[in-house]
Amino acid sequence: MTIEVTLEGAEVLRPTGWDKGPLAISGGQIVDGTVGRRVDLSGYLVLPGIVDVHGDGFERHMAPRRGALREASHGVVACAAELAANGITTGVLAQFFSWEGGMRGPDFAEHVFASVNAVAPSLPVDVRLQLRLETHLLDDYARAEAAVDQFGISYVVFNDHLPHDRLSEGRRPPRLTGQALKGGRNPEDHFRMLLDLEARSSEVPEAASALAARLVAKGVRLGSHDDHDAEMRQVWRARGALVSEFPETLSAASEAAGAGEPVVLGAPNLVRGASHKGNASALDLVQAGCVDALASDYHYPSPARAAWRLVELGVCDAPAAWALVSDGPAQVLGLTDRGRLQTGLRADLIVIELDTHRVVATLSAGQVAYLSGPVAARFIA
Repeated sequence: MTIEVTLEGAEVLRPTGWDKGPLAISGGQIVDGTVGRRVDLSGYLVLPGIVDVHGDGFERHMAPRRGALREASHGVVACAAELAANGITTGVLAQFFSWEGGMRGPDFAEHVFASVNAVAPSLPVDVRLQLRLETHLLDDYARAEAAVDQFGISYVVFNDHLPHDRLSEGRRPPRLTGQALKGGRNPEDHFRMLLDLEARSSEVPEAASALAARLVAKGVRLGSHDDHDAEMRQVWRARGALVSEFPETLSAASEAAGAGEPVVLGAPNLVRGASHKGNASALDLVQAGCVDALASDYHYPSPARAAWRLVELGVCDAPAAWALVSDGPAQVLGLTDRGRLQTGLRADLIVIELDTHRVVATLSAGQVAYLSGPVAARFIA
């Protein structure tokens, strides 16, 4: 149920910058004038809701222990609550469709897709799906495409996580045993599977190009994950995968940015000050003007923290920093109805404490998704 209120007294981040004018909400949208009950938010900040273009932190909600949870729909509900508590009003759940098996295999992916679709209409925030397809999972391309059709998935990203250097030499990759057991396989069987996948590498370019062409024809948005360099970005561009997710180097990010293609980086990378895998620093890429969106990756609190971190470091002002977690990612996804506090757009917004920058209220399409602390009394009174 949406609410009809006019928020007054707060510092509101609009497309033109900060102002203290009232913000009216009616019918799930931002409207002109004054409507409904007035809520005094003096001492608080009101900002656009966060649009999280890529997050896989939901995995622990779906199966906190391997094989221990069969009803993922309850995990989706719990995940949506966490999204709202961190100011995320639109969250894209990035689910692997991978040879890794287990929680990243096709069986579990289809279970997640079905579970999300079953409960999404009842969730307090907008939860969407991304299919992350491993390029060497050649025998399951048709199954992945069928899942896109069946579950209405509008965003597919291509990954390649095979340890090619070792496999091409016939050597066991590091952490193979743990990965095999996590996927429910015997380590020796897992190793043989990896070698078989590596042996078919020459088939991947043609197969991936054909699949990408079919998906583009259906209107599916495509991206590539972990572009190593400019040449790899050019390859994926030719295939129609125009979003560069988590490019590993400045050359890859610059190649995408120079072509006007969206670049998505991980907010945890920026909060940490470096990539946990030793890739390019998100902070450096933001300073180079190569980043359009910061995503939660594996940690839902990070987008908001990353935006404020940019302000604290003097890299950019609050409007520019917040755009990297709101308007920027909305544009990456082609969502023109959100990302800004502007008349006629969805009433996706968050209320933040002035001193701590803690999220205390989240509204998604005018519906209260999260409300906590003293500010709750102002809404309820």
